This record gives sequence, C-alpha cells and structure tokens, in this order.
Amino acid sequence: MSDREPSRRWWKRTIGRRASGIFALRTGYYPISRPPRRKLWRPPLRASLLLLLFGVALAAATIAHRRRLETRFGASVVENSSTPLAIQRIRHDLEGMDLDEGSLQRELDTRLAAVDAQKSSEFYLVLDTKAKKLSFRFGDRLVREAPLTVGEPRPIVSASGEKVAPAPLSGAFTVRQKLERPAWKPPAWIWEKAGKPVPKPLSEIRGGLGRYVVVLADDVVLHSPPPPESPLQGAKPGSYLAPEADLAAIWKRIGTETRVYIF
Repeated sequence: MSDREPSRRWWKRTIGRRASGIFALRTGYYPISRPPRRKLWRPPLRASLLLLLFGVALAAATIAHRRRLETRFGASVVENSSTPLAIQRIRHDLEGMDLDEGSLQRELDTRLAAVDAQKSSEFYLVLDTKAKKLSFRFGDRLVREAPLTVGEPRPIVSASGEKVAPAPLSGAFTVRQKLERPAWKPPAWIWEKAGKPVPKPLSEIRGGLGRYVVVLADDVVLHSPPPPESPLQGAKPGSYLAPEADLAAIWKRIGTETRVYIF
C-alpha cells in the first residue's frame, strides 16, 4: 500500500493540479457573452408589398406612355411624309377658291414652286393676296413680313365695248427691275379716278409710284406709297403696295434674279 500511495499522489500532483487553462475550458461549460449586433430597420411586410405594387404600376404606366408616344410619332411621320403641312395648307386654300381649271392649275403650280423655294439658300418674295401679306424669306426662314395692299384690277374693254374683269395675277416671276424714285406718267384715267383735272399734255411725276418700285411684269409692280403730288393714292391698279419702311429694309437684298411668288 505504501508503494501505491506515492504513485497516486504523483498523479494528482502532475495531472490534476497542472492541467492547462485550455484543457479546463474544454472539459467545462462556460457561456460566452458577445455584444448584441445592431440590426437594420425592416419595414413591415404590408409596406413592402405596397412599395412593390407601386413600382410595378409605375413601370407599366411608363411602358404604356412610351408606346403611345411611339404610335403618335409614327402616325405623324407617315402623315407628314405623304401630305406635308405646306401641302395641306395649299389644299385647304384651293378648296375655297372658285377658279376654272387653268387658273386652278396656275395657282397650284405657284404654291408648289414657293414650297420648293424653301429648300433653297436664296432670298425670295411671297405675295399672299388672300392673307394680304408680303413675306421676304431666305430658304425656310422668314426674314421680314409686312402688310400688302392689292390694287383693284382694271377692267379690260373688249372689242364690243364690254368690260371684262381680268383674272387676278398669280404665278412665279423674276424681278425685272428695281427702281428708286422713277419718273412715272399717270394715265388720264388715274387723274379722273382721283377726281383731279387731267393735265394736258400728260406729264411725268418724279417718284409718282413711290420711292421704291419693283417691276414684276408688264404694267405690274410692287411699290411703296406714292407721294402727295401724285394722283395715285394707294396701290396702283393691278399692282401691289407695301410700306416704305419694309421695302427699305429688304431693298439691298432684292435683285434681278430674285424670285417672286404671287398667289
């Protein structure tokens, strides 16, 4: 017994007392305490479902709106490619005119020529006798617009003595001349229409048609207001009158190659 006791004491001394701390932890139960983690806020399930439904509805509305825009744009492109706005306006204006076949064809040709002029890089004049407007344009740009006075047509006397009203002037012209204060000899009927005595012999009046005169065709001009000493008051019959300030503004841009479209 004495031999066993020393051995037992040795066991207790070497194993029991000298066990390491790791060994003690593994052989015992020790709860490990950790600091609680901070959790992110989570919306309620109902709110999440509402947000999801709102997003789906918004996406569907966006897609539907885009399709509507594409449909409208496609229809607009097809309509404009087949009947441009200018052509639609020409058709609308011609529908309200009481013209024979020849006059209608001339009117249509003039308006189409004016539309083609918008594609050019040149200055040109448009005399719209229905809207009573003068437009000075460069390509498709409107440079200046002014009121236009259309002179009443002078009746044509036939061989039988019957007075026939001439057809209104329309068509595409090229400026023949541009004159500044040209001398003009008013005919006797101009004096008579103005209620003034007819001078004998008839004399020329310096600037009788106004300061600016643009010759378009035989006896057809575009002119500024005549002076007080002229028997002509207003537009020359069969011609056109525009304010002097507007003609002065575009005067330097008008030449003998400038196109004029009258309709």
